[in-house]
Amino acid sequence: MAIQAIIFDFGSVLVQMGDEAPRRALAQRLGIPLKELYRLIFDSDTASRAMVGELTIEQHWQAVGAALGVAPDELPAVRAQFWSTDQVNTELVDYIRTLRPRYKVGLLSNAWNDLRQVMQQRFGFDGLFDELIISAEVGLAKPDPRIFHLAVARLGVPPAQAVFVDDVLANAEAARAVGLHAIHYLNNPQLFEELEALHV
Repeated sequence: MAIQAIIFDFGSVLVQMGDEAPRRALAQRLGIPLKELYRLIFDSDTASRAMVGELTIEQHWQAVGAALGVAPDELPAVRAQFWSTDQVNTELVDYIRTLRPRYKVGLLSNAWNDLRQVMQQRFGFDGLFDELIISAEVGLAKPDPRIFHLAVARLGVPPAQAVFVDDVLANAEAARAVGLHAIHYLNNPQLFEELEALHV
């Protein structure tokens, strides 16, 4: 069956980390290893709960600040420095713009409840996608099979007519297990080559 929809992950695909130096400097200033800073922000209990909408992004960051011993009025600067490394994958964004209206284009991201706002206000992605499926909004997270079924349902296509792109192999494999085509994202040339092989 011909491909009708292409669904992209957000982090490390559409937006990627540039120079890690600001994060290293932040960890040093806070007196903790960088991997511990990453754990608190991405892999802590509050991060996981915020990812499925049980906590807001503000509640999560308050917990991070408390764990780091950062005063509430200093937390915005910590957040800004941490995210300053993010860079838009402009080549991929430009490519996505060429896909519509020939294909339905979706975003499927394990993310907190501020992603929609971040995409619009910080990155200017407003209108780039037909559907945004954000884990904090739907109460499900990859690799739960239900979130892939939800994504294709929102886009109005059967799984076999959709392609899912993610940098996490387990998520790509989970999508494949429910019938989608899936590409484990490594870099843009590899992605474009694999999409071309699917006649996109």
